[in-house]
Amino acid sequence: MSAPDQRVPFSYARLALIAGNTFLEAVRQKLFNLMLLLAVGLVASVQAFRAFNFGSSELKFIFDYGLGALVFFGSALTVTATAQLFFSEIESRTALTLLAKPVWRTEFIFGKLLGVWAVVGVFCALVTGLLIGLIAYREHALMAANPEMFTGAGRPVPYGDIVIVGVLQWLKFGVLAAATLLIASFSNTNLYTVIVGFFVLVICHLQYIAVEAYAHLTSLPLRVLVATLSHVFPNFQVFNLAEQIGPDSGVDGLVALRVAAYALTYIFVLGGLAVYSFRQREI
Repeated sequence: MSAPDQRVPFSYARLALIAGNTFLEAVRQKLFNLMLLLAVGLVASVQAFRAFNFGSSELKFIFDYGLGALVFFGSALTVTATAQLFFSEIESRTALTLLAKPVWRTEFIFGKLLGVWAVVGVFCALVTGLLIGLIAYREHALMAANPEMFTGAGRPVPYGDIVIVGVLQWLKFGVLAAATLLIASFSNTNLYTVIVGFFVLVICHLQYIAVEAYAHLTSLPLRVLVATLSHVFPNFQVFNLAEQIGPDSGVDGLVALRVAAYALTYIFVLGGLAVYSFRQREI
């Protein structure tokens, strides 16, 4: 199936077409609707706390609560949707028909990746927008009832920082989608890909703990091994800039740009490895 790669030049139009079809297929699936419904319901349920008045700290609590819903359901959506959309093409033999035409495997893999990433982007935008609306509504109510609590202080949760954190989570999901697609490129089943994808998710979230624990090792081989693994698995802790948000602080724009560059680097590297692995695969 590598002949089309050699006969025709790479086409961004074909890549965009594959990405668009992947996006439409994902949106039509019940999985996306279910995850979105659960996330929106969980974020909206924070309104149950409106009977309690915690002052300005309540807004930070709403933000943390909503961010938790975004991270949890966004991660689940990314892993399951990536695996499901990839294997639906393989099992239905659509990939075989598509790759028999003048289509690069690079276009196929990155088209799938961009399609899934676009779906997750819609998910992040909707949940983040809902979260901003809830915080704005509750902030207005608290300021009207207790204006003295907000005197001389900035916004407890600046809206611009909420958007930045939402974008960084979307970039993290892009890294997770690329890693899941890499697993799918050599995996034989959807279930195996999903399970390993969630294991990778856990490893990436806990990676920094292992690095810190083995930072003072005296054994050079172990230190080299830990250092190597710390670069093989991306550190998802760097995307957690929500702790910087507060009335007297905010997200550092330069740090956010570095994190974005970090994510894009891993997306391209993992995507490239997925292409290489997929080229060795018999469909």
